[in-house]
Amino acid sequence: MRLPTSPTLHKACPNFSNVITSGCIGPPRAALQPAASGLSVIADFKRSMPGLALCVGLTAVAKLLEQAEVTAFDQPYLEGLVIAILLGVALRTVWKPGPLWASGIGFSAKTLLEIAVVLLGGSISAATVWALGPFLLVGIALIVTLAIASSYLICRGMGLPLRMSILVACGNSICGNSAIAAVAPIIGADADEIASSIAFTAVLGVIVVLGLPLLVPLLDLSLTQYGVLAGLTVYAVPQVLAATLPIGALSNQVGTVVKLVRVLMLGPVVLGLSLFAGRLRNGDAAPGAGAAGRWPPLRELVPWFIVGFLLLALARSLGLIPPDIVRPLRTVAAVLTTIAMAALGLGVDVRTVAKAGLRVATAVTVSLVVLALISLALIRLAGIA
Repeated sequence: MRLPTSPTLHKACPNFSNVITSGCIGPPRAALQPAASGLSVIADFKRSMPGLALCVGLTAVAKLLEQAEVTAFDQPYLEGLVIAILLGVALRTVWKPGPLWASGIGFSAKTLLEIAVVLLGGSISAATVWALGPFLLVGIALIVTLAIASSYLICRGMGLPLRMSILVACGNSICGNSAIAAVAPIIGADADEIASSIAFTAVLGVIVVLGLPLLVPLLDLSLTQYGVLAGLTVYAVPQVLAATLPIGALSNQVGTVVKLVRVLMLGPVVLGLSLFAGRLRNGDAAPGAGAAGRWPPLRELVPWFIVGFLLLALARSLGLIPPDIVRPLRTVAAVLTTIAMAALGLGVDVRTVAKAGLRVATAVTVSLVVLALISLALIRLAGIA
């Protein structure tokens, strides 16, 4: 991002970049640039404070409501992340944030979310992943790939826009809201597309947590089989815990590891999508639109937060990150993601979301059913006891 120069310098010399021709007398531009940049960063931070404080406040309320759920029902049926975006949408419905809040809301929705993705890498280790066995690991990667492809085709077949189809496909196939939020900046999705995708995956996520245990007696699933099924179909890691703990500790352990492998697929998927970022940001533009033959810059091919995610995952695998640090990393990442979702909700126009509601709901539901069927097929083909 290019930082603006100091307004004072522009007033004194409107054409300060060309000191000699403009006749302005003063130190060279190079001498003033560091100071001007530093002042600009401070000014940007001050501009971000009101919006950032607003998003943090909504997050605090969301966490309190989540805790109230735990007190009343022993578990949260709606995660704080979902509550935060709903609070943001509700507030945006009755009040439109002005310019005073815009900078901080934008910072919360983008930068904080990217930092959260980086921190998630610190919770993944190669030893934990390899303990599942190579066949199941390959099977999980194959399931994610097939699920993304089938979900995307279902969404496009139902007439959903290109970017929303990708969001729904990634959300269903990888890790729900977190995947949607991570993929969104890569493909240039707007707030309405993100909120529509998250809203229905959140609702279905709760339904899956409540309904999935009912399949154990219906399909005669063992603890291990049910753990794999939960890890492959439930959206969020906390939801995996809620869906497996009532069945047994073994299901909980297996489901959590399988789920973490699915989360690990987020890096390669985002990296792959970044290769087509220019086309995706133009929506359904015809092939060849834009600057043809131009290789995208490195920052578009490999976003900085994906590099950070992979580096932290490598550091965790090499034992450079102590186990005691893993839980705090997850906690910080979860809080930052929740703040980002509150910011996202503040930018949502409910009327636009409602227009696409039925099609999105149907596409997400059908995609989830397909994912469950593919997952059951893997369990049978892999011969999981």
